[in-house]
Amino acid sequence: MNTQIIAIANQKGGVGKTTTCANLGIGLAQEGKKVLLVDGDPQGSLSISLGYSRPDTLPVTLSDMMGKVLTDSPIQPGEGILHHAEGVDLMPADIQLSGMEVSLVNAMSRETILRQYLDTVKRDYTHILIDCQPSLGMLTVNALAAANRVLIPVQAEYLPAKGLEQLLQTISKVRRQINPKLQIDGILLTMVDGRTNFAKEISALLRETYGSKIKVFGSEIPHSVRAKEISAEGKSIYAHDPEGKVAAAYKNLTKEVLKLEKQREKHKAGLSR
Repeated sequence: MNTQIIAIANQKGGVGKTTTCANLGIGLAQEGKKVLLVDGDPQGSLSISLGYSRPDTLPVTLSDMMGKVLTDSPIQPGEGILHHAEGVDLMPADIQLSGMEVSLVNAMSRETILRQYLDTVKRDYTHILIDCQPSLGMLTVNALAAANRVLIPVQAEYLPAKGLEQLLQTISKVRRQINPKLQIDGILLTMVDGRTNFAKEISALLRETYGSKIKVFGSEIPHSVRAKEISAEGKSIYAHDPEGKVAAAYKNLTKEVLKLEKQREKHKAGLSR
């Protein structure tokens, strides 16, 4: 099974990374995929949003698993992986992960510690989604080194061009030096307020600036109070408000992501003939 590993990255916080990771992951599970969500943020936002309100009380988190890779300790099958009611698995994170970032600085092959961990579990999954922390530090580099795809959520409320440039430079550096397989799936506009023209302008600007090089997803995630409420409930938008516009947008995004995979597979098959 060729596992798709998707990093959801943007070094700016508050752009909908965690919400996208959870809802795209559960959307993929609803399409029959086997999904592992990996919380790559020491704040544990993904773990909290999936109902583990105190990640620091969990017995095993991502920092323990990466610690095992660093010390060459054996990892048991499924160790520390939690099962969510909506059909996805989760490797949670807690504040100890920020200590791991410090340990990585002096580690040998420090950029690939997360990849080495994921190598031990990926045979069980069709998709692994990594929720990156809002910075371009060692943990995000580890996620980009482990992934074969990146999805970039961008808030439609202000001009994100500067931050995007930095992220794109980091991605191309990782591609050049560590992980040539890394491809950008696209930019996802989030928190789009349909009542203003601002989102339309930003969307047009992004398409104009990056459209030739990077796909801007057709699905745009609308701004919604309900989407904000769910992170306190431990449920996805599908369970909280299945008929709402945010659920519909994430369903569409899921379809776009799967369609992109199919196109790439076809392209690959065409090349290998």
